[in-house]
Amino acid sequence: MSATALSPQDQSTGHAGLLQTMPALLARNVAERGDAIAFYDGEVEITYAQFDRMVRRTAAWLQQQGVGPGDRVAVWLVNRMEWLAMYFGLGRLGAAMMTVNTRYRAHELAYILERSQASMLVLQLNFRKIDFPAVLQDVPAEAASLLRKVVVVDAVGAELPTQVLGKPTVAFDLAGLPDVEVADVSSPHAHSILFTTSGTTSGPKLVLHPQRTVSLHSQRVAPAYGFTEAGVRLLASLPLAGVFGFNAAMAAFAAGQPVVLMDTFDGPAAARLINQRHVTHVFGSDEMFRRIIEHGQGERPFPSARVFGFACFHPGIVEYTQAAWAREIPMIGLYGSSEVQALFSLQPRALPLDERIKGGGLPASHRSGAEIRIRDIDTGQLLGPNQSGVIEVRSDTNFIGYLNNAAATAAAIDAEGFFNTGDVGYLREDGSFVYQTRQGDAMRLGGYLVSPVEIEDVIKTVAGVADVQVVAVDIGNQARPVAFVIASAGAQPQESAMRQAAAAVLAPFKVPAHFWMVDEFPSTQSSNGTKIQRVKLRDMALQRLTRAA
Repeated sequence: MSATALSPQDQSTGHAGLLQTMPALLARNVAERGDAIAFYDGEVEITYAQFDRMVRRTAAWLQQQGVGPGDRVAVWLVNRMEWLAMYFGLGRLGAAMMTVNTRYRAHELAYILERSQASMLVLQLNFRKIDFPAVLQDVPAEAASLLRKVVVVDAVGAELPTQVLGKPTVAFDLAGLPDVEVADVSSPHAHSILFTTSGTTSGPKLVLHPQRTVSLHSQRVAPAYGFTEAGVRLLASLPLAGVFGFNAAMAAFAAGQPVVLMDTFDGPAAARLINQRHVTHVFGSDEMFRRIIEHGQGERPFPSARVFGFACFHPGIVEYTQAAWAREIPMIGLYGSSEVQALFSLQPRALPLDERIKGGGLPASHRSGAEIRIRDIDTGQLLGPNQSGVIEVRSDTNFIGYLNNAAATAAAIDAEGFFNTGDVGYLREDGSFVYQTRQGDAMRLGGYLVSPVEIEDVIKTVAGVADVQVVAVDIGNQARPVAFVIASAGAQPQESAMRQAAAAVLAPFKVPAHFWMVDEFPSTQSSNGTKIQRVKLRDMALQRLTRAA
């Protein structure tokens, strides 16, 4: 897949007058509200005009480093202005960002670099508790073979290594960049950003979005979710490297509303920032909101709150959200994915509380032709309202494919343009929908969708392990993986060995909290063979945790 050049007129508007590139959105904000605050970065206030200068300088610097149209640059940073300047700067050049989760370990980073064919890696070597150098030293040289150089942020005034991953390094100082102008060659079809699906051991796919889908989605989310109202401010508490955090920030940006940046999420700090900055909108997981709300004071802890959009990944959320609404904390269910973008839909606020807090909702693009249909899992027939099946989505803001994976793209998008989400839910009579569960029982850990197979494959490498199944359960109001292990005949694999094997190659949030030995897994026979009953495994895990409490 390659970018297609369009004329400047085509780059600007279309789809009912909406801007189709991210640089065009920035230019509009500068023209209409240049002196207004775009971002709060700690105590620093950054206007749209100031951000525009950052982006222009960054684009010129990237061009000087050899980045051009069609290139992909991997960015491995926490939420900070450099991340944003890189994204918009790359867009101005017609290049794309490959997002990298800062919690990834060596094999995960290696996989991303190799599969994305990134020509440059941007990172920070000295961010608080994240030991980036330790991760880097275990990345195989062949994984970085296509990198031309490594960019190091915050290296000014500190010792800059001459090489990282065997590649020459260059320091990036956003504040010290010279004023150099570079032409805006962005186009609606130029590749803009890539996100990963699932886990890396079992081979995640790289989800590709062009400028057009991101720009259109951002501009539609803005009015649909109340971003265009007066006094709106967003707390960007989730990683910009993930679609959930990214789409929320871009929606606020499209509406010309301030974004309050958090470099990494912290419950107490988030609660303070909501009140300090009079934040109206926050988006995240139910787990994240638990951590925020437990630090809220009084009967109405967050007076400025208007929309706390959440994705439900844990049990017991009904009672919790009912208690939240009693304190005027507006928790509302939503839905999204890397392929259809986060904040794809939000439940109408007028619905009864028990319906308002369910996943799903009304698509932000529903007035622009977005379609939801439900297909029976067993028969393949399309279903009517209130019948559960696989959710399929067709929208002009969907992803355009998986990078360099035509087979996976063809399997996910049918001839009519509908994307098979792999999620289960049902339509309502009013055109909205309800998300119920993941068809494949994938897990949400640390705010990311994780395939249990990724963790299982690692544990299976331990001597004496015949088979393993991993499920997620709520431990201390946080989703954690736990492993059920069957030993080989005559073997007694040690928990310490399994934990060490997992910790050596997986991000910390993927390492199982418990390893339990069992003789067999609960299973059932179907027309397609024996199936492991993960629901029963979760019940078994909860029973064991209860007994141990």
